[in-house]
Amino acid sequence: MIKRTLYFGNPAYLKTSNEQLVITLPELKSGLNESDRSTSIPIEDIGILILDHQQITISQALIAKLLANNVAFITCDSSHHPTGLMLNLDGNTLQAERYTTQINASVPLKKQLWAQTIEQKISNQAVILRQQNQGNHLHLMALSQQVRSGDPDNMEGRAAAYYWKHIFGEDKAFLRDREGTPPNHLLNYGYSLIRAGIARALVGSGLIATLGIHHRNKYNAYCLADDIMEPYRPIVDNIVCRMLKAGQVQEEITKDNKQTLLQIFTHDVLLDGEKSPLLIAMQRTTASLVKCFEGTQRKILYPEIINLEG
Repeated sequence: MIKRTLYFGNPAYLKTSNEQLVITLPELKSGLNESDRSTSIPIEDIGILILDHQQITISQALIAKLLANNVAFITCDSSHHPTGLMLNLDGNTLQAERYTTQINASVPLKKQLWAQTIEQKISNQAVILRQQNQGNHLHLMALSQQVRSGDPDNMEGRAAAYYWKHIFGEDKAFLRDREGTPPNHLLNYGYSLIRAGIARALVGSGLIATLGIHHRNKYNAYCLADDIMEPYRPIVDNIVCRMLKAGQVQEEITKDNKQTLLQIFTHDVLLDGEKSPLLIAMQRTTASLVKCFEGTQRKILYPEIINLEG
């Protein structure tokens, strides 16, 4: 079953009762009692919870149950951008054993895994260019086939330079910059969702989200998530492309923008020849990474983008 993504953008009081998330809206002038203002959702059905309002109250008991069920708990700041992520610290029964294999992973293995990551990222970027009829997707496909162990030739950077120049049309003079002009804000929002989903999957697989195979930053608690999410990024890019074509991009992220991006976890991708919703694909990707660390598998299962009009 696909876990649900819940978004709260209005005042609410969240608590738990009988393994349910109980949502109570503020008292209305109509005088409705609490039972008429409340609804509940089974906690076991939730995968990601996003709080995006300064007047949301959540109980400690609910937080504990959410984390026990490996829910990725995201908070947003006053500008409505995701700013915090809370994850379970004990997400797998074999956690200690998997920590050991991850820590002991050799440098050559990490370089091979990074090459696989970049190869699939560039390949997915090529699919997006073809889908959007922008640029020469065959150029990116050629670059993806030239990625070597550790990507010493920086094929990722070379592909990115071409990709961002063409993805929204050359006339748009787009520059990918976290602090840049729209649609950068939509890309940032979508990437933060992908990052949270990958981090959740890593914890569920018993891995250390901080210990990356390529990214290294003493201030970054999610280096491995930032590594593994790379082939998933073009899925966000495709959604933003469609928003631009539909004239839905403004200076500020709208409620409709968020609703569209939050549906990303139900998008289908192709994984090992099988269709899979994105949230489940993430779990399969991190499970395959565990096998690579253990030496029982040589390749990470990464998504191939399909059904781009869905």
